[in-house]
Amino acid sequence: MAGGKIKRIILFKGDIETTAYFSMQMEKTFIREGYETFFYDYGNVGGSIKKLLLFIAKGDAAVVTFNFHGLCGESEVIYDEEKKEYIWDTFHIPCINIVVDHPFYYHRFFPKMPKRYIHISIDRNHEKYMEEFFPEIERGPFLPLAGTSLYPAGDYKPISQRSMDIVFTGNYVRPGNFNVYIERAGDEYTRFYMGILEELKAHPASLLEDVARKHLLMEIPEASHDEVRETLGNMIFLDMYIRFYFRGEAVRILAEAGYPVHVFGSGWEELECGRKENVIIGGSLDSLGCLEKISDGKISLNVMPWFKEGAHDRIFNSMLNGALCLTDSSGYLDGFLKQNENAAIYSLENINKLPEIADSLLKDQSKMQEIAHEGFEMAKKYHTWEYRTMKIIEILHTMN
Repeated sequence: MAGGKIKRIILFKGDIETTAYFSMQMEKTFIREGYETFFYDYGNVGGSIKKLLLFIAKGDAAVVTFNFHGLCGESEVIYDEEKKEYIWDTFHIPCINIVVDHPFYYHRFFPKMPKRYIHISIDRNHEKYMEEFFPEIERGPFLPLAGTSLYPAGDYKPISQRSMDIVFTGNYVRPGNFNVYIERAGDEYTRFYMGILEELKAHPASLLEDVARKHLLMEIPEASHDEVRETLGNMIFLDMYIRFYFRGEAVRILAEAGYPVHVFGSGWEELECGRKENVIIGGSLDSLGCLEKISDGKISLNVMPWFKEGAHDRIFNSMLNGALCLTDSSGYLDGFLKQNENAAIYSLENINKLPEIADSLLKDQSKMQEIAHEGFEMAKKYHTWEYRTMKIIEILHTMN
């Protein structure tokens, strides 16, 4: 049950569908534990502001948000530009912000955080980045992403009855689309950026910030700490480039080896592939639609978005809906993902072995079922949004 002073939780929806879905999963646990909840809806700002004011007037509230929703000055009511003050400050409301991307995406927001702000990282390397470049920001405990099950009782469709051998849920952007950013400042900068990308392709276990820093100091040895931080804050397009490069490679390699891959998300028509007939485009879906497709896939493919000490929700969504998760790993995942026990693991360094791995799995569906079952049992215990929400509640108890 709700303990201590905080009894009410402010959440957000109506902007980014994925994080709104995460928030809706968390709300179930908040309500079960005795909290009153309120959703600020970006689709109805006028109505939401009125209801928000009534909600917080009751007192004893906290904001639990993702990716700076409610914390980026998006409304004059929420943020007073003249006073440089959030409504959360006026009512002494603590704000817990779960940041599901690398911090360098959000440098512009850090100078104007609420007074009672706690930054939650989903990757341990993101925590280290915050400690180095934004030590003044209060940080909460590392909290990886989680998954959602449509079959919490374990009554998902058996592997043998699923209609798709391999599914991938996620968007795709052709890496060449980022050339406009890579080439915009001339040949010297283009060579600088491409040097970083080529090293990441050759050594995909490396962190982008480490490689970028190394290349910057090679060019400008006297670069200060603040200059390094400013440069890293302008590297978003390199992060997007490299994650979509390997995402496309995984699908292409499997398709060109003769394995149909059902992809659900935007942009896949742009993938360059010698066997395009094996890239079966299902179109964009919301979070629930993706879970439904995973529930009908034997293998759910994941490519980590450069989280080298974290996880992605696609891993746990796959396990919690009875699919066998085929993924690259991370330092965090290495602690509990076991090859051919609860998951199938490949490496980006040897991504060309994906067809060999898929072939050995698909030839033994009985073994696939065992792996999928073990993955479900493990994820059900430790990697649901219910489990993560209870960790947030522990933080709330310390804030009273």
